Amino acid sequence: MTALLQVSDPHFGTERPAVVEALVCLAQAQKPDVVVLSGDITQRATIRQFAAARAFCDRLGAGALLAIPGNHDIPLFDLRRRLLDPYRRHRAAFGVELEPEWESPQMRIVTVNTTRPWRHKNGEVSARQIDRVAVRVATAAPDQLRIVVVHQPLAVYREEDRHDLLRGHANAARRWAAAGADLVLGGHIHLPYILGLHERDPTLSRPLWVVQAGTAVSSRVRHEAGNSVNIVRRLPGDPPGTCCVERWDWRAASGAFELAEAAELAGGQRPARARAIFGTSGGPP
Repeated sequence: MTALLQVSDPHFGTERPAVVEALVCLAQAQKPDVVVLSGDITQRATIRQFAAARAFCDRLGAGALLAIPGNHDIPLFDLRRRLLDPYRRHRAAFGVELEPEWESPQMRIVTVNTTRPWRHKNGEVSARQIDRVAVRVATAAPDQLRIVVVHQPLAVYREEDRHDLLRGHANAARRWAAAGADLVLGGHIHLPYILGLHERDPTLSRPLWVVQAGTAVSSRVRHEAGNSVNIVRRLPGDPPGTCCVERWDWRAASGAFELAEAAELAGGQRPARARAIFGTSGGPP
């Protein structure tokens, strides 16, 4: 089995120490093969915040770490650094590659840097990025689950969140679905949910699931969703596009992350289905 732990929007600088320790315990118990940091790793992109985030990641004990920047990981008030060298501190903490990839016999993960120094909050995916991801997804092995990671969401289910949609989301969804993508992981809005884009857009050529994560350890939680992370699991021999997505919520009563809900997703060339999907009913997850 291959297991992916998605940690999104930890916003180091606003982290809750008890939640940080609980997440370290969860990771050490679950032993994910790869940890994916889907942006907003820090609150204000300071050296100290990046150092704290890196030290936290080193304690998770995963075999691999993929980190992409979010809009908070670019200096906000230092305009000279923001325009001339916006990712210097991110690269110092997590490596020079802003769009890292990883694969196992069961997964291929392709990431996208959707931040732009000239945008304060909103994200964007360019035509070149869409094409690059499509090529990498299309060349995955038949048995690999094909996962794309962005920061801003590719789809939302509430009208009040539409302004946070990734710029270029419609073109990206169509191209990546046609190339064979199965999941698109995102964050940014601190709200966990799963959406089947193929259920909303009949022009998509195959099933494509959007999997959003909440904020992992930050105090900046939404009133309808607390701290949470996702785990994506794929077993050897699973049919194409099939996986299990679990949401783990931090519970103050136990001081630990507990399994809240799980979804079995299927795609590929079979009719898409989902069982026990969380956060898609139009209400709070």
